[in-house]
Amino acid sequence: MKYTAKAPANIAFIKYWGKRDEKLRIPLNGSISMNLSGVFTLTSVEFDKSLKEDQVWIDKKLERKKEKERVVNHLDIIRKLAGIPTKASVNSENNFPKGTGIASSASGFAALTLGAASAVGLSLSEKKLSLLARLGSGSACRSIPDGFVEWKAGNSDGTSYARTLYPPDYWDIRDLIIVVGQKGKKVSSTEGHTLAESSPFFKSRISGMGSKIREIKKALKDKDFSKLGHIIEEEAINMHTVMMTSNPPLFYWLPETLETILSIQYWRSQGLEIYFTIDAGPNIHVICEGKSSEKVIKKLRSLRKIRNIIENKPSIGARIIN
Repeated sequence: MKYTAKAPANIAFIKYWGKRDEKLRIPLNGSISMNLSGVFTLTSVEFDKSLKEDQVWIDKKLERKKEKERVVNHLDIIRKLAGIPTKASVNSENNFPKGTGIASSASGFAALTLGAASAVGLSLSEKKLSLLARLGSGSACRSIPDGFVEWKAGNSDGTSYARTLYPPDYWDIRDLIIVVGQKGKKVSSTEGHTLAESSPFFKSRISGMGSKIREIKKALKDKDFSKLGHIIEEEAINMHTVMMTSNPPLFYWLPETLETILSIQYWRSQGLEIYFTIDAGPNIHVICEGKSSEKVIKKLRSLRKIRNIIENKPSIGARIIN
């Protein structure tokens, strides 16, 4: 039977860049994120005894190389759990450009995990689904639970998973994705993680993570938007500093990225409380409260060379929809 899962992309407020275990995708630090309502992946999975090999379609394109290999490896893990050899047909579609720093691997592997597990008849807990999704893409574990999410770094396969801190309706925060680049990045996040420790700033970043996570969890608990925003923005700059000083250096930003950052900081100095964060790509996530989103969108539309603005509210996690 075919099962279709829908999973949101997520934006990390506290990010991870660097892994304790590459194979198991266990991070060196925990992270905090918010699932996004406007950017998601739909993935249909059907196990079919007539198939001689797995078929993988991504955004209507039949994959035959690297992308297919990652999907097949993940299916193998789920087949082993279910005790079956049957090949599968996978059809996955994103409603946003993949490979541009909007967490397509997070939503993609979260949807694949839930869809495939359901299609083979596995009834798994949210924790187990999160553990499984992490094996496909680290940040995918955060797209399984609802709302505002904490990924506990852990130190083993069974201790590194994500859980809900607060449900989607806890706080009306908006994430406005400013799309300035739609081409896939030349260096993937997976490759970038392996370079993290070559930066002279890496150890300093990791050593301060414990206190930073405690601070942002308190800001979430108190609904202190000013404190939350300053931590989010500082954290994004911190991570990109590590990227830019790795060997070789990684520059994901475009000129439009910096132009948008400077505009956000100027508008904030004029009294409009907005902040930014950026994942491993050129596109900017503008963070504001719901009460000011219309005004913020109007400001953003005045900027040059913005391709699109995608408005997001906090979202539920992965779900079966058929």
